[in-house]
Amino acid sequence: MKKAAVIPSYKAEKTLRGVIETLPPKLLESGGAIIVNDASPDRTGAVADSLAQEFPNVHVCHHEKNRGYGGALKTGLRYGIDHGFDILSVVHSDGQYAPHLALELCKPIEFGDTEIVQGSRMKGGGAREGGMPLTRYLPNRILTSMENVVFGTHMAEFHSGYMIYSRKLLEQVPFEKIQDNYNFDAEMIILAHLCGIRCAEVAIPTRYDDEVSSLNPIPYGLNVLKMMWNFTTGHYRQLIDEHEAALTSFRT
Repeated sequence: MKKAAVIPSYKAEKTLRGVIETLPPKLLESGGAIIVNDASPDRTGAVADSLAQEFPNVHVCHHEKNRGYGGALKTGLRYGIDHGFDILSVVHSDGQYAPHLALELCKPIEFGDTEIVQGSRMKGGGAREGGMPLTRYLPNRILTSMENVVFGTHMAEFHSGYMIYSRKLLEQVPFEKIQDNYNFDAEMIILAHLCGIRCAEVAIPTRYDDEVSSLNPIPYGLNVLKMMWNFTTGHYRQLIDEHEAALTSFRT
């Protein structure tokens, strides 16, 4: 299976090179990395272009306008699909998650166990060991408990951004129709769940501090409540039904 890391990047001029250099060498040699510069105001775009010149399998997409984390992911995932990649690993440009695990997390998909994987900070206790403050840890636990009740899932957490998606899943669900913010990954778990696909959770170590986190917890929490409302009102089911109808129409 052909694999690539998708790296949404914003204000990452100081960390992007380190992330690329920490990716598994085998991934860069046989697959690649897709950096999406989300109209970053610093030198992120220039650093990305330099890395693309240095590493043959590093590809760069530039946004003229900022589209948000989810918007950057959509660009990278679409690029991956259009260029024949079978598994796409989401690696953050700030180094918060462990880039060297990008291939290891692909294994549940390679083994045919699932089509979506989450590197979970809560599964093995990595969140607290990695320094996640209680002001982030407790809301995470509370929101996840609420989400599990509403969605009918059993996730250890919904809020890790270390995600792996198969090409099959990305073609099956309307990923380009969901939010452009940090809730993109949780919404992907919801779409997969509604399609009868369980998200595999793999424990990961996590480096977590306020210096590497750009997530504002208040609007993020409000968007989580919006997700729960959208689920109960059938929004995600409607998106899937419309997507399936469009695919059927295209095939016929």
